[in-house]
Amino acid sequence: MDMSPAPFLADVAKGPDGGSARWMITADGLRIRVGHWPAASGTAPKGTVLMFPGRTEFIEKYGRSAADLCARGYATLAIDWRGQGLADRMLAEPRLGHVEHFRDFQHDVAAVVRYAEAEGLPKPWYMVGHSMGGGIGLRALYEGLDVKACAFTGPMWGIRIPPMLQPLANFLARFGGHLGISNKLAPTLSIQSYVLTAPFEDNSLTSDAEMFDYIRMQVATYPGLGLGGPTINWLAEAMQECRALAAKPSPDLPCITFLGADEQIVHMGAIRDRMSRWPGGELFEIPGGRHEVLLERKDIRDTLHNRLAELFSA
Repeated sequence: MDMSPAPFLADVAKGPDGGSARWMITADGLRIRVGHWPAASGTAPKGTVLMFPGRTEFIEKYGRSAADLCARGYATLAIDWRGQGLADRMLAEPRLGHVEHFRDFQHDVAAVVRYAEAEGLPKPWYMVGHSMGGGIGLRALYEGLDVKACAFTGPMWGIRIPPMLQPLANFLARFGGHLGISNKLAPTLSIQSYVLTAPFEDNSLTSDAEMFDYIRMQVATYPGLGLGGPTINWLAEAMQECRALAAKPSPDLPCITFLGADEQIVHMGAIRDRMSRWPGGELFEIPGGRHEVLLERKDIRDTLHNRLAELFSA
């Protein structure tokens, strides 16, 4: 099992002390990156949070959240999924977000678990899944991911597609492979990194200017972390996975899901439906919150991390 040292960009992560990263090789032969921040020294750790990022994201984007969790007694383990961050990219054009099959991400989850076990990361383990990571994380729970509790932020259990574009999305998802365009950029999207091109004033990620500057700074400093829009195949696979997950009952596991009231990327109805069917689960909606609720203004971030600590300590 390859666990050789990998680059860890502490200067842009702004996380707690002691962070590091390792390369892991998945069962299907891809190299991904795993990053770890230990719990605060001098106190007994309360457990480890497995942080499953969204599409386009990377380990360092969760540095500040790791600091908030560290202050509450938890270690954090984050991942560069295949095709993004510093993990192996899937296509010759590295700016395209791509995956062959959505189930392939479970190979990445298995590599994370192997790392956590090999390093003896403190238990119990907990999972926090954001956006695409929320879809991957929910699937991982069905596959047997051993965590004591789980949480989601703006999870991708459905994709928000404008009604006028839904027929086109359905057509491309069904026939893109037959037309030989599966690896092309999905329509209306850009190959450029969103955080480098979107103006803060109408961005869909966060209402907090400081946090928007934080994530923009990371990609501007290390352009290799950036990722543009997804391919048609990614879109088709994501839509299929959302439908498959929606048909399943909710896991019997303590859960809280955070949803920004101004969400513009994932399907809010799919999230509300899922949480209405989650025994003992809680949906926490955030007035004024956008997609990246863990990157909102400080009072929101404090509330969310406190709620996570309450869930984990129950």
